[in-house]
Amino acid sequence: MDDRQRIEQLRSELHEHNRRYYVENSPVISDQEFDMLMHELQDLESRHPELFDPNSPTQRVGSDIQKEFRQVKHRYPMLSLANTYSEQDVQAWYNSVSKLLAGEPFEVCCELKYDGLSISLTYIDGRLTQAVTRGDGVQGDDVTTNVKAIQSIPLVLKTDSAFPHEFEIRGEILMPWNSFERLNAEREAAEEPLFANPRNAASGTLKSLDPKVVAGRGLDAYLYYLLGEELPADGHYENLEAARHWGFKISEGMRKAHNVGEILEYIDYWDKERKNLPVATDGIVLKVNSLRQQHSLGFTAKSPRWAIAYKFKAERACTRLLEVTYQVGRTGAVTPVANMEPVQLAGTTVRRATLNNEDFIRSFDLHIGDYVYVEKGGEIIPKIVGIDIDQRPIIAQPVQFIKRCPECGTPLVRYEGSDSKSEQTAAWYCPNDTGCPPQIKGRIEHFASRRAMNIIGLGPEIIEEYYRRRLIANIADLYTIDVQQINGDGSRDKSAQNIVNAIKKSREVPFERVVFALGIRFVGETSARLLARHFKTMDALMAANLEELQEVEGIGEVMARSIMGYFHNEQNRQIVERLRSYGLQFQLSAEQTSVTSTVLAGQSIVISGVFQHHSRDEYKLIIEQNGGKNVGSISAKTSFILAGENMGPSKLEKARKLNIRIIGEDEFLEMIATEQG
Repeated sequence: MDDRQRIEQLRSELHEHNRRYYVENSPVISDQEFDMLMHELQDLESRHPELFDPNSPTQRVGSDIQKEFRQVKHRYPMLSLANTYSEQDVQAWYNSVSKLLAGEPFEVCCELKYDGLSISLTYIDGRLTQAVTRGDGVQGDDVTTNVKAIQSIPLVLKTDSAFPHEFEIRGEILMPWNSFERLNAEREAAEEPLFANPRNAASGTLKSLDPKVVAGRGLDAYLYYLLGEELPADGHYENLEAARHWGFKISEGMRKAHNVGEILEYIDYWDKERKNLPVATDGIVLKVNSLRQQHSLGFTAKSPRWAIAYKFKAERACTRLLEVTYQVGRTGAVTPVANMEPVQLAGTTVRRATLNNEDFIRSFDLHIGDYVYVEKGGEIIPKIVGIDIDQRPIIAQPVQFIKRCPECGTPLVRYEGSDSKSEQTAAWYCPNDTGCPPQIKGRIEHFASRRAMNIIGLGPEIIEEYYRRRLIANIADLYTIDVQQINGDGSRDKSAQNIVNAIKKSREVPFERVVFALGIRFVGETSARLLARHFKTMDALMAANLEELQEVEGIGEVMARSIMGYFHNEQNRQIVERLRSYGLQFQLSAEQTSVTSTVLAGQSIVISGVFQHHSRDEYKLIIEQNGGKNVGSISAKTSFILAGENMGPSKLEKARKLNIRIIGEDEFLEMIATEQG
């Protein structure tokens, strides 16, 4: 595999992991594994600036933004911290700070890294006025109403405190272990899905549309950074001690260190002692204490130079493998699951762990009855990381991957691509996508999800019920059910009406999201948008051949064949035609296809950075409406770059090298307005 192919593979994998972590709250790899993939991609992109892509995972910060909440721009961007997993890296960071400060003495504030949801709280005249999630680092969700339901966050500060007129304090919203265990016990009794860990539970709770849910789940908060124009002291530690006096919950574990030895002693102590804390932690944060020195050290494009996060190594336990079962996902991918003797790990009881795919099983030569070592990647997802061969029973039998779908009995297939090691081709699939129950229900769940058709109220449990009652057998059936069918015994008329209304409203969802909602194997949200904009109508997409599909940016042979296979399936075509008859959007809107002017005719434009007036997608539409063409990477054929704040340094360097014109947001809008006027 050459560097270009590896870059494309890494980008695809990291986009998926970002989505799972920030949107679905269901990560499948550890933080350390994610960071290793990200570092590899960063290194490759630095060696190949000609392959720069503004949508690369290296050019953005993951987002937890949800449409249901008002978006608020952060006064001070909430950047992520650089992560390290070794004492050598801590030493290197300390030496780097010392060098950048030209030998000036400095203190380091050592703090626990809590595993929750980042929050920014604004206080004016001692009263909480706004609470905003981290979001994408530039803007986040306004969750003020929900945050007011958290008892440990003061609504009004102590009147005898000399706090600034206006300031911002940042921290982490958490669900303590006891609240987490109580919540999962309640959900288990109600036969509801359990939360995987306290972080997921805290995130899901804070994003609830009902503040009463927040109030009843026992969330907590620790605050760790103060910002403003009139802070009490130059020292970060001293400012937090002042905030403690104002009424904020500040960690008792915070300490100042004066050399690397003291830092390492702090890390060693908390690596053991953290197991006794009432909340989840996943590392240590080290910050240069002086705000003046922080300002002098400044920032890289992604993180502050004056701070670093040391991540604890994942906790490991040994237990016995009892059996391997198999799950079928929405796309037909069959995932093996290890069922083990229960073992305590990172605060929870672990009974199951993912085995990824057949190649993963073979790499360990896994046998039933083996004693396996289990870790929680990032203290979230249980994962087998090794086996104890010496304890293997003599009669143990090797795990044999199944040949037929465990749900419908269809022989499994493996899709071959250009890279046999990619996740896409390492998995076995059930090809019976129109007749396999988990795939059918999974596709309906996907179709109704927020980022697809956004049918509010139609969650997995409701879909399972409708499927069991034979109200629905595919996505098109949703548009035929009525209130009376849903209501059944007449006890839920209001909720039934809400679901029917939400299904009706989904007819307004734009074409590109309809393409995504179909659930075509390997077609993600970005690919669906590119396909919709390229072909413009469902008919054109359905009729496209292999070559035409591969003309679309980012569509390779494997995805193209999957798209063709989907539309060549007669049952799928019937479902699509039914969706057409029910009034779903099957073409780009007049606004998206209309040409406002020809001011950009013949010009290829690259978009880079963060913008004030419009989103990236809005600017892409504006470019298309004015005759221009959006391109992902800079080349000699690039007409100009539309640049916002924080334009990537490698892109800037290449633009200068090729003498490509760089246009700011205001200049670009003025150019368009002048032509249209």
